[in-house]
Amino acid sequence: MRWETHLHTKESSACGRASAAEMARGCKQAGYDGMFVTDHFYYGNTCIDRSLPWEEWARRFCLGYYHAKEEGDRIGLRVCFGWEYSWDGNDFLTYGLSPLWLAAHPEVISVSPYEYLKLIRNAGGCIVHAHPFRQESYVPLIKLLPDLVDAVEVYNGGNAQAAFNDRALWYAGSYGLKQTAGSDAHWTEAIRCGILTDQTIESTEDYRNLILSGGITGLICDGEERFF
Repeated sequence: MRWETHLHTKESSACGRASAAEMARGCKQAGYDGMFVTDHFYYGNTCIDRSLPWEEWARRFCLGYYHAKEEGDRIGLRVCFGWEYSWDGNDFLTYGLSPLWLAAHPEVISVSPYEYLKLIRNAGGCIVHAHPFRQESYVPLIKLLPDLVDAVEVYNGGNAQAAFNDRALWYAGSYGLKQTAGSDAHWTEAIRCGILTDQTIESTEDYRNLILSGGITGLICDGEERFF
């Protein structure tokens, strides 16, 4: 199975250029079996009004996922939920927890980043450090936390330089962390990365288990399939 693991929609991400339904159709046309919607979270580049009460904020934040899933169900594409937590330009993809869990845990926006990473993992979630060596104006300091993440995104389709991916691969190998890849797609033409697996993914919990058990068999890197 071919899965896109890192994708944004204009419903929930301020930088998203395509709707959730368009992104779902783009993944299907690109030959993927499934995709994760990982919109920018509360302290990232979200387009959801932070003055809203938490439950309403969380409901609107999840609309990208729900709209993508509705279209995915129609066209035969599996769609799962995640989000991208930001800390001063350092991003952590969060999987394994549902929209209902998110709505019931407003503390995710009040704890420190260190406590957030611990909270998610203690709750049964999974953390993938996205593009850890990206150098851009909005990343004042690269932060590496190998003891608080489960995997590293060693290939990110949105990185401007190949060296950023090369360093991420070195980092994962140095600490024995699992490896993932994702397009970081904000429009349909950018869908070209992801993971390969022989196992069935039906939910975000399945993907968490897949990462932790080493069930990813290869990566899709700019359309090229690379098996472990």
